Amino acid sequence: MGAAGCVPVGVADGGSGTTVEQLAEAAQTIATQWRPEPRTRKGVEGVHLVSLDRVRDVMRSEFWLVPALCVVAAIGLGAGLIAVDHALPWTSGAAFLYPGPPAGARSYLSSIVTAMIAFTGLVFSITIVVLQLTSGQFSPRVLRMFLSDRTIQFTLGVFVATFVYALVVQRAVLGDDTQSVAVPRIAVTMAFVFVLASVGLFIRYIDHMVNMIRVASIIDAIADESRTLLERLYPPRAEVLDPTGPLPEATRHVPAPRPGVLVSVNESGLARLATDAGCVITLCLRVGDFTPVGAPLFTVNGDPDDFDSLAARACRQVALDIERTMEQDLAFGFRQLIDIAERALSPSVNDPTTACQSIDALHDLLRRLATRPNPPQHVSASDGALGLIVPRYRFADLLALTVGEIWHYGREAAQVPARLAAMLADLTDAARPEHRAAVAHWAQLLAAAGALPSTGSSSDSSGADRGQS
Repeated sequence: MGAAGCVPVGVADGGSGTTVEQLAEAAQTIATQWRPEPRTRKGVEGVHLVSLDRVRDVMRSEFWLVPALCVVAAIGLGAGLIAVDHALPWTSGAAFLYPGPPAGARSYLSSIVTAMIAFTGLVFSITIVVLQLTSGQFSPRVLRMFLSDRTIQFTLGVFVATFVYALVVQRAVLGDDTQSVAVPRIAVTMAFVFVLASVGLFIRYIDHMVNMIRVASIIDAIADESRTLLERLYPPRAEVLDPTGPLPEATRHVPAPRPGVLVSVNESGLARLATDAGCVITLCLRVGDFTPVGAPLFTVNGDPDDFDSLAARACRQVALDIERTMEQDLAFGFRQLIDIAERALSPSVNDPTTACQSIDALHDLLRRLATRPNPPQHVSASDGALGLIVPRYRFADLLALTVGEIWHYGREAAQVPARLAAMLADLTDAARPEHRAAVAHWAQLLAAAGALPSTGSSSDSSGADRGQS
C-alpha cells in the first residue's frame, strides 16, 4: 500500500527534481518499514501440538490429509512402475500384462480418468448430503465424527489417487498403432487394479454410510469413544496427591492470548515447568470450557524469577481451538449424547425412543464413573512436589448435566421419566459412598415431581421400552 502511494510522485512531475538515488532510497525505506500482516487460517492460530494425543487428534480430524497422502503415493507408484517397465525387457511378452497398442492404452487410461472424476464427485456429494442430514436431525457436534472417519477419507483418497495415477501413466504412453515406441505395460495393468479397488471401496463406502447414519450407530460410536476416554482419564484406582502445606501467597494471573475452547493440556509439562520455577500453577478452566482473550487462563502462586517467560511457556502447554474435541474432554461425549436426546424430544421430531437410546448410553457411562473415585486435581512433577492444579469434571457434574437437561425437556414424554428413574435406581446401588449424595439429590427431585414409579412398574416399563428400542 505504501509503495503504491510513493511511486506516482516522480512520475507526476515528469521525473524533474528526482534522481535515481532518491528513488532507490525511498524504495529502501518502504521495504524496511512495510511488513505484510501475518496470515493465519481461521481456527488454526494457537492450536499447539502440546502432546502426542493432540497430534493424533489433529491428524485424524484433518479431512484432506489422507487424500493428499494417497495422491502422493499414486504419483510415486506411477513413476516407479514406469521406470520398472523401462528397465525390464520381458514386459512386452507377459500374458498377464496389458497387451494392447499405445492408442488403446491411451483410450483405456482416458476412460479411467473420466470415470474417476464422476466417482469422486458422487462420493463428495453423498458425503455432503449425509453431513447436512446428520447436522439437522441429530446434532451439529457429531459432524466431527464423520469428518474424521477413515473409511470416508480413504474412499475419497483412493478415487483421487486413481485419477492422478492414470494421468501420470498416460504421459508415458508414446507412439501410435503403427509404431509402438513405449507402452508401460506394468503401469497400465496396475491402473486396472486401481479401478477394481475403487469399485470395491465404493461398495464398502455405500454400506458404511448407510449404517453410519443410523441413530443407533451414531450413539454407539460416541459412547464407545467416550468409554475409551473414560478408561484413560478416570482410572479405577486414582492416586490422590495430598498437598502438605498451603500454597504460596503471591498470586499473579496469566491471561489467555486468544479466544477459544480449551481442548488439550500437557499436565506433566506444566507441572515440571512450575516446579522448576518454584511455584504452583492453577488452571482456571476445565477442558472444554471457552475463554475470551485476556481472561485468566492460569493462576501462578509463587514468585518466579522471570514471570513473563514462565507465562509464555505455560501458554504453549495448552491448546485452544474453535470447538470441543474428544481428546481430553469426556464431558463433550456426554454433551453429544445429551444433544441427540434433546433434539429427539423437541416438538418437531417427537422421538422419545431415540432419547431413551441416548439415556441408555449415558447410563452405561455414569455407572462406570459411579464405581470409580473422582479424578485428582493436583498434579505433581517427577520429584513428587505439587506443581499443577487442574479443575476436572466429577461424577456429580456429569450426572447433573445428564439428568438436569434431559429431565427439563423430557418430563412430559411417556418413556423418559421411567428410564431416568431406572437409571438413578441402578446408580444408587452401584455408586461409591462419595457419589451417593449426588444420586440421591436427583432421585429426590424426580420423586417430588412424581416421576419415580414403584420398583416393579419401573423395571417393567424399562424392560418394555428396551424391547422397543
